[in-house]
Amino acid sequence: MTLTSATPGTTFSFLVDGRWISEGDPVEIRSPYDQSVVGVTFRTSRQQLDRATQGAVRAFETVRRLPAYERQRILRAIAEGITKNKEAFARMIALEAGKPIRTARQEVDRAILTFSVAAEESTHIYGEYMPLDVTDSTAGRWAILRRFPLGPVAAITPFNFPLNLVAHKLAPAIAAGCSVVLKPAPQTPLVSLMLAQVAQEAGLPDGALNVVYLSNEDAGALVTDERFKLLSFTGSSAVGWQLRSQAGKKRVALELGGNAGCIIHSDADIDYAAGRCVAGGFSYAGQSCISVQRIFVQRDVCSKFTDALVAGAKKLNVGDPLDESTDVGPLIRESDAIRAQDWVQEAANAGAKILCGGTRRGSLFEPTVLTATKPNMRVNCQEVFAPVVTIEPYDDFGSALKQVNDSPYGLQAGLFTRDSRLIFQAFEELEVGGVIAGDIPSWRVDNMPYGGVKNSGTGREGLRFAIEEMTERKLLVMNVR
Repeated sequence: MTLTSATPGTTFSFLVDGRWISEGDPVEIRSPYDQSVVGVTFRTSRQQLDRATQGAVRAFETVRRLPAYERQRILRAIAEGITKNKEAFARMIALEAGKPIRTARQEVDRAILTFSVAAEESTHIYGEYMPLDVTDSTAGRWAILRRFPLGPVAAITPFNFPLNLVAHKLAPAIAAGCSVVLKPAPQTPLVSLMLAQVAQEAGLPDGALNVVYLSNEDAGALVTDERFKLLSFTGSSAVGWQLRSQAGKKRVALELGGNAGCIIHSDADIDYAAGRCVAGGFSYAGQSCISVQRIFVQRDVCSKFTDALVAGAKKLNVGDPLDESTDVGPLIRESDAIRAQDWVQEAANAGAKILCGGTRRGSLFEPTVLTATKPNMRVNCQEVFAPVVTIEPYDDFGSALKQVNDSPYGLQAGLFTRDSRLIFQAFEELEVGGVIAGDIPSWRVDNMPYGGVKNSGTGREGLRFAIEEMTERKLLVMNVR
């Protein structure tokens, strides 16, 4: 199979009910690094979106009846198709998302794993036997519980992981027996269209996957259309909760933003913790909802940790995402780099100290470390989504937990300590969806349950857990008397 190439100006059709369509207003997709044209696709009309939805409804009656071995075969074939085209996918991620090529290859590997794990989970959607003879009047009765696919899924994905976060919608949907209409981020649709080619080649039935190009404003029909039984959205908190309010009776899964906190206790390996925080705070220019943003360090080791973190940040190469030596590429838009610079300068004007970084070149923003910040500064209380971290000392471990919790978000938190009592105290008290002990909050493996509390969302991703979101329990009661 030969995927559509990523040479400048290449045209990418979009997929509706098994047909590739090159109609409508053309849209140029540009590199966030140098604004060169990566490729061209077409804006999906309302009529074509309705056809995609009709196709998904029709295809659901087919995919819901596919035996587990066939769903497994399709998922394995998709994983193999991505593997055969690994470098093409990585290059496209680097071009349209601005992700450094080495990091882009890691994302491709994760997507392969996501589809591979989904293939195994497709044959492990178990039911349950339930005895009902709990009283004299119910003697002779028992029940079975079985999960059935929920229905067509409307999936909306962000720019920052344009392959693997799409995989986290599509792979569990195929495993569960659901059809999908996918709206990728307007900045990064081309990777999704390449993935759709792989899925079609793998034998996914027509209409089971539809990929449409819509502006965020035009996506309302996906949210309100009652033919969809689940809205699965990954993106900003403000947009996610607004969409939930418009979604009507359908089930809604939201994986939203964060300003992840990380605690460094005095008994930790300080150099290791600093190195991990460099990776977690500045990889992909901080454009991850679990990027390290707020670091709290026990006062006795704060100076040592800060020196190591700043030294590590200064060693990072910032530049062309296609350059093998680049560690930090551009932000997705120059306006985001301008916003990050404004927030850093705002903090500095209010008394914060810039230990390194704080400057930009176009959409490139230097890795930035701040200290002497206040909780109400935007670099702390909002999601910065840029290569910016803050460091503050603490004296009492309980106060550090409270500082992490002093946030409208609650996705994941990191903790470096060797003290098991402190680990379990953090597990008990931190208001987050996941506590990562011995590592940064940015750590994730794709089969684990992933999601947050508070403004960070509702529901969980991770293959088995997403399958649960995409299926409905049904009860069969048997009276054998």
